[in-house]
Amino acid sequence: MVIDANVYWLPKELFTDREILDAFIRAVPREYDVIAKSYVNEKGDTAISIEKPHGCENLNYFASDYDLEKQLSDMDAAGVDAAIMKLPGCQEWLTLELCKFINDATARHAKESGGRLKALAVVPPFGDRASINELNRCINDLHMTGVQMSAHYGNHYLDHPMFRDMLSVINELEIPVYVHHTPIPVDHASLLDYNNLRRSFGRCQDQITAIGRELFSGMFAELPHLKMVHSMLGGGYFTFKDMLMPRDSGGGRFDTGTDAVRKYLTENIFFEMSHAQPWGEENLEAAIKILGSDHIIYGSSYPVKQVWMTGGPDFVKKLDVSDDDKELMLCKNAQMIYGLM
Repeated sequence: MVIDANVYWLPKELFTDREILDAFIRAVPREYDVIAKSYVNEKGDTAISIEKPHGCENLNYFASDYDLEKQLSDMDAAGVDAAIMKLPGCQEWLTLELCKFINDATARHAKESGGRLKALAVVPPFGDRASINELNRCINDLHMTGVQMSAHYGNHYLDHPMFRDMLSVINELEIPVYVHHTPIPVDHASLLDYNNLRRSFGRCQDQITAIGRELFSGMFAELPHLKMVHSMLGGGYFTFKDMLMPRDSGGGRFDTGTDAVRKYLTENIFFEMSHAQPWGEENLEAAIKILGSDHIIYGSSYPVKQVWMTGGPDFVKKLDVSDDDKELMLCKNAQMIYGLM
């Protein structure tokens, strides 16, 4: 069995219903120089782009990408049995009303898929009563498999006290949090000039910063049941793991509280590939060796590139690791984290 734990989805009404589209565009915080635009592309497809800041396009959504029949056909071509849907990077800005609309639409889409598509809830992250009620509705009534959050909201990462009320509820519910990278990290001035530096490295820097803050803040001592699945292999976190937690810290310079932090990394943090092929075989094999196959979850970022789904599972299967490692990443880890047993 193969589970793709990162399939993006947006409801068709976002592109066809002007009132919903206008509400979505109003939610994007222009006062922080984030710009949303709708347009028709050269193929006649209704599209939405997100610029942050103005003139720096970081996200693109196309109406034709979210057709159920095409999704299921591409899953069949890839040998993907089930997939977990999430939003493509817009979690950061949504109002409660838009979250409710998207949660209902996502639940319907999952049902129409015959159970092959699983849904994650989206709610504002601040833990007010109405948002907590919506999260409970998603888990208990809509039978969603977890909640999706952004690596940061505005200028604050998830270790900030403003998110603790919501994370405490999630900790009590013992549901996973999928932590999606945002288009660029909080500190991004030097990344803006070049497209791939901004759009590719920016996402990685955002995730590494997010994970580091979560680990070093000690928040998991208070929230021991919280399991956070970070996209993009945590921004390539495996390359920095031992540097950030030196084995010989022993006090003095670079003392990081290594033992506690390593415990949190083992028990509370997991890593989703967000497409296998761009990492390459050597990097994926290194990530497996360093992070452990029991902490890595396969995901394709479909439909950003169709081939990332259709060719992704086979790419993982040819890695020079054991069959048990491959089964953990392609299926068993997602089953365990998202309760799909």
